[in-house]
Amino acid sequence: MGMRGHRARGVLAVAVAAVVGVAGCDAVGGDAAAPSGSARPSPKPTPVWDRSPRSVAAVGDSITRGFDACDVLSDCPEASWATGSSTEVDSLAVRLLGRTGAARRSWNYAVTGARMADLPGQMARAVRRKPQLVTVMVGANDACRSTPSAMTPVSAFRADFEDALRGLRKALPKAQVFVASVPDLKRLWSEGRTSPVGRQVWKLGICPSMLGDADRLDAQARVRRDTVQERVEDYNKVLAEVCAEDERCRHDGGAVYDYRFGTAQLSRWDYFHPSVNGQARLAEIAYRAVTAKRP
Repeated sequence: MGMRGHRARGVLAVAVAAVVGVAGCDAVGGDAAAPSGSARPSPKPTPVWDRSPRSVAAVGDSITRGFDACDVLSDCPEASWATGSSTEVDSLAVRLLGRTGAARRSWNYAVTGARMADLPGQMARAVRRKPQLVTVMVGANDACRSTPSAMTPVSAFRADFEDALRGLRKALPKAQVFVASVPDLKRLWSEGRTSPVGRQVWKLGICPSMLGDADRLDAQARVRRDTVQERVEDYNKVLAEVCAEDERCRHDGGAVYDYRFGTAQLSRWDYFHPSVNGQARLAEIAYRAVTAKRP
């Protein structure tokens, strides 16, 4: 061939190389390595858990309402571990949002006397605020019944908790949940029974399944208290298991149950509910769990 033929083949080779090069770039899929020098940095995945939520709603029972923390037989929501404004407590909301932020963007839907069966309704009210974090502390009243046989069955406890979380997820798929364990009721009995005032208040009907006949130490009384304690442990197992199935839920790992409440952390009116000091300890536990890098 002459020079013209060589030139034609050269042009064709360049054209083919260009086509192959374009096809090669298009063929690199999401699972294949990009050619050297052409890779773009992947965006960092959004963390599932936000350690700095900007709003908080609380659901639960008398503990979250600050019952008997400030006055006898009355709620004291300003002393609530979850959303209270008390400077002595420094609630979870205050620690996360600051005082001004907590006043504007935290809400307490807990109800004294509430049981797990009440949680779906409380959760439905809470989601209307569209909170980024919902705190849950409930279960003590399910065990604190007139007799051990009247305690909430574990299966019903689980079903109602699952129902409450389903309602939250349907309304707010990305909302976070902090779940506190049920306190050690037997320890509260052991600590509070040393107070004559506490024992008198207990006779008004506070947690009779555990606190009734507080001075009795016979076999029948021990079996009754052990039965209640076992049910509390079963409830805590349910709380941990159901929470673990939700990637945006954190359980306290049993920290509230394990906390060794002393008389300083118990109400001086009933020696059973947390005092202002006890509420502050609960706030510390919650804050550590919510802001931890890992559950």
